[in-house]
Amino acid sequence: MQINDKSETKEYLANSQRYDAMTYNRTGKSGILLPALSLGLWHNFGFVDSIQNARNVLRCAFDLGITHFDLANNYGPPYGSAEENFGTILKKDFKNYRDELFIASKAGYDMWPGPYGNFGSRKYLISSLDQSLKRMGLDYVDIFYHHRPDPDTPLEETMGALADIVRQGKALYVGISNYQPKETQEAAQILKHLNVPFILHQARYSMFDRWVENGLLNTLEDNGVGCIAFSPLAQGMLTDKYLKGIPKDSRAAKDLTFLNVETVNSTIEKVTKLNAIAENRNQKLSQMALAWILRQPQVASVLIGASSTNQLKENVKALDNLQFSKEELDLIDKIVS
Repeated sequence: MQINDKSETKEYLANSQRYDAMTYNRTGKSGILLPALSLGLWHNFGFVDSIQNARNVLRCAFDLGITHFDLANNYGPPYGSAEENFGTILKKDFKNYRDELFIASKAGYDMWPGPYGNFGSRKYLISSLDQSLKRMGLDYVDIFYHHRPDPDTPLEETMGALADIVRQGKALYVGISNYQPKETQEAAQILKHLNVPFILHQARYSMFDRWVENGLLNTLEDNGVGCIAFSPLAQGMLTDKYLKGIPKDSRAAKDLTFLNVETVNSTIEKVTKLNAIAENRNQKLSQMALAWILRQPQVASVLIGASSTNQLKENVKALDNLQFSKEELDLIDKIVS
């Protein structure tokens, strides 16, 4: 997709102070530091969206010190379009900053028809990354993830494909996503034996979804692997969006797969109580929710989505107050349990 605007010929010059305010955390025991908040391109970057808005958000993110952009093969819609749009913007604005960026892609979910366009076979993973690199106009990604476990493909095959991807120079590091603790431990052992830099596990984590605390974070720590959290705002429930009802243009009103009216109504009492704590901290609920995840030492970064530069700037303000008192944490536990 082409960028058609008056600023098309104007060269983008990044903010010279972009690294001054952002917090960077070490990823497990690796040499990589990630920004405390990273930008996910799951929504708002496909062909159905405004590429100029996407461009503005990416520029704003980098100007704020966000160096990590997270993509996957099927982000869009349609599938592949987020990577293609990102590639267009990368070529236009970020070509001179490539070595300052940490770019991720993934494969594991449905991507193309037939038996080789899904899950975790060597055929799928290598073919998918080749397609992703072509869409983005890159020689390599900084990290490539297996997006979800495949119960029918031997883990040795999937991890072996990740190892070969690194050896081929198509990715510098590898990661996994949505793996349970036992599967994570097994993957870590295989990758260690193969001498492959396994540095990140991308996991769903929020105040309303704390499964990672039941063994996964400890497993990651034991293996020197960092955690990067996605869906930290529980698809918008951990914001002030639904405090006064369900807006007609919201995800819940549209009854999307991950969020619906019933889910919002069943949590609104908890959201109201959590919002009161946030107000006492001089934060928005969304900012407190992001800070709450970053309290975990294993969490290197939290993935945020953004539909506008204002929303992005608002989320980054979460870093202004990352400290929690024991009383606050106890009260949050009581509310969400």
